Amino acid sequence: MTTNVPTILLIDDDTDDQEMFLSALEFIDESIVCNTAPNGYEAIMQLNDADSLPDLIFLDLNMPVMNGVQFLREVKVAHKAKDVPVVIYSTASDNQTIQEAKQLGAFQFITKPEKFSELVGLLHGLLYPATR
Repeated sequence: MTTNVPTILLIDDDTDDQEMFLSALEFIDESIVCNTAPNGYEAIMQLNDADSLPDLIFLDLNMPVMNGVQFLREVKVAHKAKDVPVVIYSTASDNQTIQEAKQLGAFQFITKPEKFSELVGLLHGLLYPATR
């Protein structure tokens, strides 16, 4: 029996944001699997070693070592994860950044919400679009 529980990779260097994101996922469905990476480089290492790819990648843009734009450039070209939808999850909200991310293959752009309830709503809508 297959389940429709999504697996997620969250790439974000902010541990508070990671905790809120993981709490929101747990609130939506405790069986959702979410791995985290503190930057694009670590994420690529995780993806290289993974037996199976995540269903969705949430990507912060402003990170040390390898930022979100650099990660997108590398993954969307010739990586085994190039077909995994990437949702930009960032505090950046200017049009130039959004356009650049979309040109590089980002599936969607979400500005990090300040309220937990907003994050739950956003994630639920993304993960289970038919039930909105």
